[in-house]
Amino acid sequence: GPSAHIAPAPNNQTPELPQNTERGLTPIPEGTNFLILPTSQLKKLDLAAAAAHTFFVANPTHLQMREDMAKYRRMSRVRPQSFRDLETPPYWAAYDDGLELLGRQEAGLALPRLEEALQESLAQVESCRAGCEGPEEQQREEEEEEGTGGQGGLYETIAGHWIRVLQCRQRCVGDAATRPGRSFPVPDFLPSQLRRLHEAHAQVGNLSQAMENVLSVLLFYPEDEAAKKALNQYQAQLGEPRPGLGPREDIRQFILRSLGEKRQLYYAMEHLGTSFKDPDSWTPAAVIPEALREKLREDQEKRPWDHEPPQPKPLTHWKDVLLLEGVTLTQDARQLNGSERAVLDGLLTPAECGLLLQLAKDAAEAGARSGYRGRRSPHTPHERFEGLTVLKAAQLARAGAVGSQGAKLLLEVSERVRTLTQAYFSPERPLHLSFTHLVCRSAIEGEQEQRMDLSHPVHADNCVLDPDTGECWREPPAYTYRDYSGLLYLNDDFHGGDLFFTEPNALTVTAQVRPRCGRLVAFSSGGENPHGVWAVTRGRRCALALWHTWAPEHREQEWTEAKELLKEPEEEEEEEEEEEETPSRDPSPEPPSRRLQRVQDRVGKPPRVREEL
Repeated sequence: GPSAHIAPAPNNQTPELPQNTERGLTPIPEGTNFLILPTSQLKKLDLAAAAAHTFFVANPTHLQMREDMAKYRRMSRVRPQSFRDLETPPYWAAYDDGLELLGRQEAGLALPRLEEALQESLAQVESCRAGCEGPEEQQREEEEEEGTGGQGGLYETIAGHWIRVLQCRQRCVGDAATRPGRSFPVPDFLPSQLRRLHEAHAQVGNLSQAMENVLSVLLFYPEDEAAKKALNQYQAQLGEPRPGLGPREDIRQFILRSLGEKRQLYYAMEHLGTSFKDPDSWTPAAVIPEALREKLREDQEKRPWDHEPPQPKPLTHWKDVLLLEGVTLTQDARQLNGSERAVLDGLLTPAECGLLLQLAKDAAEAGARSGYRGRRSPHTPHERFEGLTVLKAAQLARAGAVGSQGAKLLLEVSERVRTLTQAYFSPERPLHLSFTHLVCRSAIEGEQEQRMDLSHPVHADNCVLDPDTGECWREPPAYTYRDYSGLLYLNDDFHGGDLFFTEPNALTVTAQVRPRCGRLVAFSSGGENPHGVWAVTRGRRCALALWHTWAPEHREQEWTEAKELLKEPEEEEEEEEEEEETPSRDPSPEPPSRRLQRVQDRVGKPPRVREEL
């Protein structure tokens, strides 16, 4: 974290750390202005903006820092170049500068920065590799994780140590390709740099150097069609054979050494029973022993659910699948200037909206906040937030604090939205409800003048959005298993509160949707759909927020538990009779009575706090 750049507290007092560090936030002194204001007062706005940016890169969900960043961007004396990461290694800074210059068609200026980035990246890999041969006792835990430890004689010990060293060396490229504050490396980091280099050399007319770099790309991927096409183009432009022209020597040596190490590791995997997860996608099949290829191929085919692309389908298919009278497609992705987005109207009648609004009101009066203990919104201090989960609604209905009709409608409507979302976006693949939340946000009177913040900052639902790079990192604290999102609105008698979509920079608005009763905004949950909510400046805005997943293991268990709680006594008796007559019909390993007891045991325990719209 950026703690190394925090100035000491006044009078040498030790700043207190916040108690709440959930969602992986790095603890910082109470009030992030402690980090920023002293340097601002010393007219060091450049350093203050850089310090804020450094913290924000590592903690992109931090609300106060997001607001501070917005303030700096509005200051005329703060330059765009001030927003730099003080902890970024030099090669990352050089790489980002080179990409930015290349994007502005300034290839001549980009070339030295891109070359510097590649050289420093290779140097970082070498530094990492040197650290792999440290004292044995320092590597004991790592060795046990890799499965190379254990009892044995001298030869076994030597072999185990050498395998550990090789495994460590192979991971070094991934370590160098991982940005500070991130959990996963940039794929194909070195080949990507070589591609940018040959493009930049070609733009300025350095065809020999362009050819040298594209030949280096082909060392990684000999069948790369784009690289082969570029090579043919460069050869044609040069007009004569260049027998001495070949790939870069540093890249050639790097690949030869890496392949030698991979052969040894695969040998150990085949004959010694060790483990090895190859970090590179460019490894030739010939390096892998034939006995292992089939197993590795099977492992690759068993891809996780969140890496499988949805099957293409006609947009009219949803209408054939779902027969809901009165539901109309108001705006599709083209009209919303994006992809995997839609606005549909008519999912609720005015009476149903009123029933759900009353449910939210009654639950709030009964003290239900679904994990939000304060009266203020978790996203802005200028609004009050009320949240109600399906399970909490069922528990309140069972206790008589809210009407059971509204709680049952909440369950029914959530399933209605899931069915429609699946029919529209994913007809070939089942979607499961992942989380359902009835949320209301109310403007606090007397705090709305000259308000600059948002009701909900711009974000994506299954990845951590980095507005400065336009990247969205599918890693915690984001809910990575979410695949589709939905907002079903219940009213429109308030000021502000419109949903809006942006470009990945979180600044350029591409579409805006005004809430109204029965209107559903549905969209895919990834970085292609950054979105936020304008400030609610008057009144109370209520909506049903829903998330859907392709992963069965992440389906919403509380939905089933709530349904059990809301069953009438007659229904429970009928089910028990059916189970006695045909016990094999119930596929659940846990009987309803036991699930009901488990639900009752959980009453009073606060559920997880989750981001809502």
